[in-house]
Amino acid sequence: MSGIIFNIKKFAVHDGPGIRTTLFLKGCPLRCRWCHNPESWTPEPVSIHRQIRLDGHIHNDSERIGVLTTVEEIMQELERERIIMEESGGGVTLSGGEPLMQPDFSKEILIQSSQAGFHTAIDTSGYADREIFRKIAPYTNLFLYDLKIMDPEEHKKFTGCNNEIILRNFEWLVRQDCEIIVRTPLIRGITDTPDNLEQLLTFLIPYQDTLKQIDFLTCHKMGRSKFEKLGLPYAFSGIDPTPSQSEVTKITSMFRNEGFTVTQS
Repeated sequence: MSGIIFNIKKFAVHDGPGIRTTLFLKGCPLRCRWCHNPESWTPEPVSIHRQIRLDGHIHNDSERIGVLTTVEEIMQELERERIIMEESGGGVTLSGGEPLMQPDFSKEILIQSSQAGFHTAIDTSGYADREIFRKIAPYTNLFLYDLKIMDPEEHKKFTGCNNEIILRNFEWLVRQDCEIIVRTPLIRGITDTPDNLEQLLTFLIPYQDTLKQIDFLTCHKMGRSKFEKLGLPYAFSGIDPTPSQSEVTKITSMFRNEGFTVTQS
């Protein structure tokens, strides 16, 4: 079985426990304005064209994003990292994009990784059919589940999609006793507003005893150059989307005071 990936990150330390190998799969149904990987949006490979100056001359250059690979090739890559992943308590994480845009490919990687003894995690927006979650849940040790904006209209405004299916899938995973880490990006004026944070807190409190932790991810402008290379408008030109450290501390304290385990990265 084959699928399209656009990166393999080894020695990853922010995508689950231990030292991990993170696989970035192409395709995503969301169009988050702050996305760090807009090259992942389309399911097929894309080419980025740019001009570079070298020795006083302008040269045209291009980079192809996305390669077709097989599960067998993926497993060979993982085997090379077995010792460091096992000794650190790490494993393999599927990310993207949205890895569940390639459900059969993702499922087979998870199955074979589980059979090989690797800890498995999937970083998901939650925007996928319930049946896909049913199929992959038995082979997934940890869900890194993105909850960005709670108001459905605001969510659609900034991501292009309604969040109803995301919230319902989250509730279903909780009922299946899946291990979940909630991940919330902090974007100034969008996700860090008092209204959004209060709604997020209210939504999560009933699941407090079952959640492993909440990760707050501070936004940065690393995706800006990618938007420009792809010819896409960047929403934060001339705007700093990163909350101050004092604001982040206030947010993390708000959730810790309610008994949640909270991390920030």
